[in-house]
Amino acid sequence: MGIVAIVGRPNVGKSTLFNRLVGMRKAIVDEIAGVTRDRHYGYCEWSGREFSVIDTGGFSVNSEDVFEEEIRKQVFFAIDEADVILFLTEVGTGITDYDMAIAEILRKSKKRVILVTNKVDTGDKLFDIHVFHSLGLGNPWAISSATGSGTGDLLDKVLELLPPDEPEKEKKVIPYIAIVGRPNVGKSSLANALLGEERNIVTPVAGTTRDSIMSHYNKFGHEFMLVDTAGLRKRNKVKEDLEFYSVLRSVRAIEQSDVCLLMVDAAEGIQAQDMAIFNMIIKNRKGCVIVINKWDTIPEKVSNTMKEFRSEVLNKLAPFNDIPVIFTSVTNKQRIMEVLEAARQVYGNRSKKIATSKLNEVMIPEIENYPPPSIKGKYVRIKYITQLPTPAPSFAFFCNLPQYVREDYKRFLENKLRSHFCFTGVPLQIFLRQK
Repeated sequence: MGIVAIVGRPNVGKSTLFNRLVGMRKAIVDEIAGVTRDRHYGYCEWSGREFSVIDTGGFSVNSEDVFEEEIRKQVFFAIDEADVILFLTEVGTGITDYDMAIAEILRKSKKRVILVTNKVDTGDKLFDIHVFHSLGLGNPWAISSATGSGTGDLLDKVLELLPPDEPEKEKKVIPYIAIVGRPNVGKSSLANALLGEERNIVTPVAGTTRDSIMSHYNKFGHEFMLVDTAGLRKRNKVKEDLEFYSVLRSVRAIEQSDVCLLMVDAAEGIQAQDMAIFNMIIKNRKGCVIVINKWDTIPEKVSNTMKEFRSEVLNKLAPFNDIPVIFTSVTNKQRIMEVLEAARQVYGNRSKKIATSKLNEVMIPEIENYPPPSIKGKYVRIKYITQLPTPAPSFAFFCNLPQYVREDYKRFLENKLRSHFCFTGVPLQIFLRQK
């Protein structure tokens, strides 16, 4: 599959074009220049072919801003990865010094570059695009990414320049793992440590990551899609429209994931917002691994410190506390492979299917030894159990009087399922149905 990168100076409409190509509002778009900071990946399908699209941050030069320096690095990474580069300019402003600087970089890159002039919304603006010939990158393609005008012809040209597709192989279903948590707990640092490259921007400023950034991980026998999300804050602290969109992206990443790595700052412990994120994960029936980061910052550790910290965390997560807790220092790359192994095991538990015969063989004796308590002289008899065909583990218990089964007995059934079949890290659903 080919890769197409969209580059250009700030606020020329790169993210709008990205959204147009991938067919959804995947990248954040705002009138504020410099909204896109990380590389953002998506897929575009055109004329029966599919290719990857990378949206980059606005490229600027001679800036001392910490974000601008990191954005420049990300743009160079994108240029290195791409087969075809869409160099986006804007018809209304003409050629700027930034455009000249980017054009010089692209000419030296020896990559296949398509010069694109954006915001050509009316016919009279077509006469203004010819000035862009002076950039030395061929004929400019006139488009309006906001309305879609000219993008079809542009995509035809992209397909001409992309390398031919390799013979199609059978697609594998691989897990989606989302890294979630409050701002500045080390989510992007963990993603970069796992990937072995500076894939996501990391600064000491909380809230650096605004989009949910997806990467393909395939190392050391592990293969999955890794999603780095923006930090989730309390709703009353989300003041900018931009940050509100970031929170929505993080929520959507949780909804679309299989397993969530909930990162917690060891120095601060489990906070109310951590619990809110955890409840969101459980509500969506996703697998969960708790990652206690910055463990190296805890002073005066003794032999029981980790054990006591784990017990405190699990007590706060009760009643669902059958969850792996991994203590890491991402900056020191301490125990990060344990995080991967725990995520793999949780994904396997979430995908587990138990045969109906095995379920009944194990659970019916447990129920007979400890039957549901009678209520108002009514005796509940559970006669049959089966697993339901749902993405997350769900079980139906068929009985004569399901309305008389109390919540505490449902927890008993769940605990017995966990003890016999190992569903660590996965929320279970118990349904009582009329036989």
